[in-house]
Amino acid sequence: MEGQMREVGIVGYGAYLPSRRIKTSLIAAAWQKEGKQIEKSLGVREKSVAGMDEDSVTMAVEASLIALEKAGIDKTKIGAIFMGSESHPYAVNPSTTKVGGILGIGHDYFTADLEFACKAGTTAMQIIAAFLLSGQIDYGLGIGADTAQGRPGDVLEYATAAGAAAFILGKKKEEFLVKINDFCSFNSDTPDFWRREGAKYPSHGGRFTGEKAYFRHTLAAAEKLLKKTKTKAPDYDYVVFHMPNAKFPCKAGEILGFTPNQVGPGLIVEEIGNTYAASSLLGLCAILDRAKANQKILLVSYGSGAGSDAFSLTTTTKLARKQKLGKNFKTFLRKKRYIDYVEYLKLTEAINI
Repeated sequence: MEGQMREVGIVGYGAYLPSRRIKTSLIAAAWQKEGKQIEKSLGVREKSVAGMDEDSVTMAVEASLIALEKAGIDKTKIGAIFMGSESHPYAVNPSTTKVGGILGIGHDYFTADLEFACKAGTTAMQIIAAFLLSGQIDYGLGIGADTAQGRPGDVLEYATAAGAAAFILGKKKEEFLVKINDFCSFNSDTPDFWRREGAKYPSHGGRFTGEKAYFRHTLAAAEKLLKKTKTKAPDYDYVVFHMPNAKFPCKAGEILGFTPNQVGPGLIVEEIGNTYAASSLLGLCAILDRAKANQKILLVSYGSGAGSDAFSLTTTTKLARKQKLGKNFKTFLRKKRYIDYVEYLKLTEAINI
């Protein structure tokens, strides 16, 4: 018997990417580094960059509007909004109430901003699923959105990117585009990445962020869910992991027994970089845009500090029709304008000109 989360599903989803991009080679050249070598090492060719008029809230709204269009529900029926981000515009002043206000869902909803590094978006989905199962709400909106920061000259600068993904969850089976079979988490106090109050840029533990952090938690969460649902890697059509670079998710997939064909469709980091709380969720959006009915997906996020959330998902026959509504992930992927390094520094507020 597979899991116990049969009464919760995704009824709408949406993605958003800024149009601006900067190539990895340009960042490398600014620091007199070998661009091709860095591209090969990270597996990131270019990344998305938020404009002057874009932040995690505006991107969350854009993604949510698409999710609402696909869901086709009365937006005032949304009873909860939870948003995960490392880059909420205000330290004190919630992002979710701004999203709710702009969307016009009314005032009768549960809400909170979430922070758990890059897994806060999937945590938002877990919280909403719990609200649905408790009978408190009919629909909930879970969001992962970030304008990720990286100190100029630091290795993070090559991949930290901007984007958002939004998912509307519900409990009516006839509306499910994707059924949530089950989920779980694996967490520990592992300080691989941090940013103190008032610090503009995060710090990290270098090589420590790999085996002891990303792989330990990602693999443990995935293995826990596979055991819980009595499934194995070959049972899934797709798998998507958090993507700090291209090498980590590919290695995680290989260790767990997944093939490149299962990993590849959700491996979007090469073209957009690491969108932090939106990373694994944007990979899921890319998969849902192409998935067929009755296909199984394993979703595994990762957040420094550290923890991973894992989901077992199954698509339904409703998905194909909804894929045609609203802008899809590829629309945003293809719409891009390249910028130079000086403009990049201005947009990320690294310099004031």
